[in-house]
Amino acid sequence: MKQSRNRFLIGIALMIILLVTPSLWAEGTREFSGPMDLTIIGTTDIHGNIWGFSYENDKETTNNGMARIASYVKQVRSEEPYVILVDNGDTVQGTILTDDIYNKQEGPHPVISAMNYLDYDSMTLGNHEFNFGEDLICRLQSLADFPVLAGNLSRVDGAMAALPYTIVNRGGLRIAIIGMTNPNAPRWDGEKVDAFNFAPVGPATQRVVNIVKDKADVIIVVAHVGLYPEYDEDFGSDGGMKILEMNPDIDVLLLGHAHTTLQEKMGNTVVGSARNLGREVVRFDLTVDENKEVIASSVQVIDMDDYEPSEQFRSLDFIAESHQATRDFISGGTKGEDGQPSGGIFGQASVDFQPENEIRGIPEGKLRDTAVMDLINKVQLENSGADVSAAALFSDTSNILKGDINYGTIFGIYKYDNTLYRVPVTGRELKDYMEWSAACYNQWKKGDISISFNPEKPGYLYDMFAGVDYEIDLSQPEGSRIRNVMFKGEPLRDDQNLTLAVNNYRYSSALKAQNLVEGKREWESPNSIRDMLVQYIKEEGVIHPTVDNNWKIVGVDLSSPYRDEIIEMVNDGTLEVPYSNSLNINDLMKDGILK
Repeated sequence: MKQSRNRFLIGIALMIILLVTPSLWAEGTREFSGPMDLTIIGTTDIHGNIWGFSYENDKETTNNGMARIASYVKQVRSEEPYVILVDNGDTVQGTILTDDIYNKQEGPHPVISAMNYLDYDSMTLGNHEFNFGEDLICRLQSLADFPVLAGNLSRVDGAMAALPYTIVNRGGLRIAIIGMTNPNAPRWDGEKVDAFNFAPVGPATQRVVNIVKDKADVIIVVAHVGLYPEYDEDFGSDGGMKILEMNPDIDVLLLGHAHTTLQEKMGNTVVGSARNLGREVVRFDLTVDENKEVIASSVQVIDMDDYEPSEQFRSLDFIAESHQATRDFISGGTKGEDGQPSGGIFGQASVDFQPENEIRGIPEGKLRDTAVMDLINKVQLENSGADVSAAALFSDTSNILKGDINYGTIFGIYKYDNTLYRVPVTGRELKDYMEWSAACYNQWKKGDISISFNPEKPGYLYDMFAGVDYEIDLSQPEGSRIRNVMFKGEPLRDDQNLTLAVNNYRYSSALKAQNLVEGKREWESPNSIRDMLVQYIKEEGVIHPTVDNNWKIVGVDLSSPYRDEIIEMVNDGTLEVPYSNSLNINDLMKDGILK
């Protein structure tokens, strides 16, 4: 009851802010004397990386993190009189600090505290902000000293969910900042976002532009989508191109979500996006004349590799303490409510679990069955009681190395805070799901001596299955690759009834969103899959790699008298890593690389 009341009060407060004081965060009301230069700094997809640290490896990073962004922002503010700082979401998810500690407890949040310190002008909600449900969204809104934006988000109960825009003032110039979250959040987070409605970004942006165009001199749109549609190719409801098409007069468009570098001028609009984890920021520079017209604009993506972390930023109590608390959580230096250590070394691996890559950059863990995937699927089967399990190798470098195992090890092989579902499926539905997964490979063609991956299907979409034996025939096109599926020694019938263990994200984003499975989940785990892995390893003490080789790739012939020579060229850096395009003998001869 208290939570519902708090959500209602936040909705009312947002409406009052919007209707009565849309310029609450404005920097004074001085008269514009123009002309002037305006600089907008945009961050996106920081994913909880405040310090610039890889907690799973207990190592500092060398080119990312908010601490480096803090150095860059301080430099720009010392050089330019009028600066705006905006964030484009996926900001409070992605590290052990956020996902396993501060997103799950009340009180201040170090990421929001860091943004308050850096004096952000706004933050747009990303899809990963919704991973932890509406309570976290409300908490972020209450902690932020800046407006949290999502102009295409509303509550199903009619209350306001987030501000659609804010207007700030720089030197008498009024600048509107419009935020758009990713409309695909229901696809990924299912019931966690049942309280919200999500609208297409193009028309939603147009509605807000029509509201602010007479109130502002410059319009900035900050949208947590990529330039091109991710799912809705026909109508572009989840792509930046539709925003540009429907709103050609906006001055600046900051995109995100895709973790890619973009710096272009499209029509009258400068458009930019950056890589994730604070590796890059986007800088927009506008020149505005005495009539408040933008007469020049540019965009550039700034690599944080050139900036040292701000020690002043890192020494702030809430930064230093949360960083150390996370390391203590991993090492076992803190205790939970039950008085037991939170982490520390809780197991041993007898040897490395993943095989070495034969070809640099091509993960063996996606070319054959491996011990890491068998471990994850085994734990899912044991906890769910399902017949079949599906799981993905989220990172190409995921491994359990010989020696001590701590929480960072588990985060390294399973980086998302997913729960586990058990879902009824038919044999036909399971095969359809397997075909969907197998589309992550490219089709093999004559002359290929390596297997490559579909660039349109990120690796985290590739699930591997346990509980069935099967083959993936890469000589065939997408949709016709799964062969010889066996269950308990017998061919799997299309009408056979089974239960499937699958994480909550895949259930929403694939099984339901792609209409692969009709049945609904019949069980949900009370804890995360990471917690299950930790408990299993604690009970085992020492874990040994086991591989049942229940699946294999067929329909390819990778042999060639030139194969060893070509692989050596890739491994020593002479040839590029062939991730999205196979090494092909015929192509290499045509290009003169082989003679």
